[in-house]
Amino acid sequence: MRRLMIIETIIFTLSIVIVVIIAPCTEAAGKGLGNGLNVGFYSRSCPNVEKIVADIVSEANRQDPKLPGALIRLFSHDCFVKGCDASILLETTRSKEPVEKKAQGNDFIRGFELIDEIKARLEQECPQTVSCADILAFAAREAVFLAGLPRHKVPAGRRDSRTSRASDVGLPAPTTPFNDIIDFFTRKGITLDELVVLSGAHSIGVAHCSFFDYRLYNFNTSQPQDPALNSTYAADLSTKCPKQNTLPADEAKKRAVDFDPITPLVLDNNFYLNLLQGKTLLQSDQIMVSDPRTSALVKTLASDSEAWSRRFAKAMIKMGRTNVLTRDEGEIRKNCRTFN
Repeated sequence: MRRLMIIETIIFTLSIVIVVIIAPCTEAAGKGLGNGLNVGFYSRSCPNVEKIVADIVSEANRQDPKLPGALIRLFSHDCFVKGCDASILLETTRSKEPVEKKAQGNDFIRGFELIDEIKARLEQECPQTVSCADILAFAAREAVFLAGLPRHKVPAGRRDSRTSRASDVGLPAPTTPFNDIIDFFTRKGITLDELVVLSGAHSIGVAHCSFFDYRLYNFNTSQPQDPALNSTYAADLSTKCPKQNTLPADEAKKRAVDFDPITPLVLDNNFYLNLLQGKTLLQSDQIMVSDPRTSALVKTLASDSEAWSRRFAKAMIKMGRTNVLTRDEGEIRKNCRTFN
């Protein structure tokens, strides 16, 4: 009997040891979010990468407070074409076709010089180690943080595409039917709820008048102005975006308006409050109020800023996993504008 008790004690002790050994491995494995991406991917190969990105983006933001909106747009426009592979950064490819950044859907995209600066600094710190695609993801995270939300963890391990074609860019426009917009994002793995949540990024940044001024002057044959627009807001927009034929062409093209007239530099749920009041620029955003598939969620997010911020961080992480290249796919570019 005593011998049996000793054996049972030994087995119990060994089981505790096994659990202690296995648990950390399980936790580490849990950090991987699929597609070969992991939080802390550069912890050994380039341990200062995230601090370097944070410092450079923070300094640039002091000079340009509207930079966060531009960086989030740059990242999303990269991810929603071929995937999060930095193809939007390429200036030329072997095919000599026009590249993504030249496509009409990428009008007014900016932030390229900042990515160049980060890449140059990282090439000094740890040569040909950090991909341009991961730099975009880290920079977008810093943009979210500098605009007022908690800094979320970014799984890394992306590699860079060798190809980029303007003909691949088929991003939805403000006038795209909502069903087509939903279908586009569904094919990218983004659910309808996540689409609504990610649209909250339009609480910062600007939209050029050419993307929405038809809502003021030429909405349809029977209504010159979009009835969904708040009339007071529409009158204010008209002063900022007069009819294009009343301005020199160059000036008309440059004119832009803050997405959020109340807190234009703060990433918050004010976007949804504006939607409910008819104070939003893009028709593709405004439709989310009237569509029964999305209207309830818009009201929920408008009333709960904490819920939106949590869901936004999760949606950003998921977006950053879209069709990524990993392991031996693609390459690690030495210069983000050219393939090796």
